Amino acid sequence: MKIAFIGGGNMASALIGGLVGKGFAPADIRVVEITPEARERLQSRFGVAAYGEMAPAVEGADAVVLAVKPQQLYPVVKELAPLLSNQLVVSIAAGVRASDISRWLGDYPKVARAMPNTPSMVGAGISGLYAMPGLGEGERKQAETILAAVGMTLWLHDESQMDAVTAVSGSGPAYVFYYLQALQEAAQELGFSSAEGRTLALETFVGACKLAADSGEDFALLRAKVTSKGGTTEAAILSKEAAGVRAAIVQGVKAARARSAELAEELGKAE
Repeated sequence: MKIAFIGGGNMASALIGGLVGKGFAPADIRVVEITPEARERLQSRFGVAAYGEMAPAVEGADAVVLAVKPQQLYPVVKELAPLLSNQLVVSIAAGVRASDISRWLGDYPKVARAMPNTPSMVGAGISGLYAMPGLGEGERKQAETILAAVGMTLWLHDESQMDAVTAVSGSGPAYVFYYLQALQEAAQELGFSSAEGRTLALETFVGACKLAADSGEDFALLRAKVTSKGGTTEAAILSKEAAGVRAAIVQGVKAARARSAELAEELGKAE
């Protein structure tokens, strides 16, 4: 599979690095990047061809990955439209619906949308994927192969689910960092240095996540195993429940989903 990336930023670089790391030939990957310094960096780091214009990168490609900022997507898509023949188009631009991209491309049917998250930059991502009805099984496999280079994938049956994916896993790393920050601050208030508090918070999260992943047990059961009746953990959990922490987390995710849907409406108005 020959792949053309439109945009060479952090997520595109993560995908390219993941593909090369899994055995893709650098000669089969091309990147369109307007900044000369970024082109040089991509060529030096991955050995791929980088272009300042779209046409030479798209020509002969099997798949085109749209990896630009959502606000830049409309003009990029309009420039891409006359260059397409039968290529798969995969967008990783947050908040822009596949149906709008298809419309901007003149009702082009071969469009997939993906929502990777920032842990993809260290090969530990999770990406939601949605395919337009015009995509065949082979093209779905191509899209999955590209995103699987940086982590796990989850296919969605309805594009509206992408707003929920954005809210849960797309924004999710920020929720984790938010809790880590609070745990570090608590450690400092209890007498530890900033560095010590960071280590305690971070390694606790890493270890707990590994335990959860390896055991496969329900999160509630894992929590119950740590929470002895009348013990310290129970005191902490009861305090959080009284403060409405869990409900606030759920409400926050719902707020993120609502905002994602709003952004999709706003960004999709381009004609």
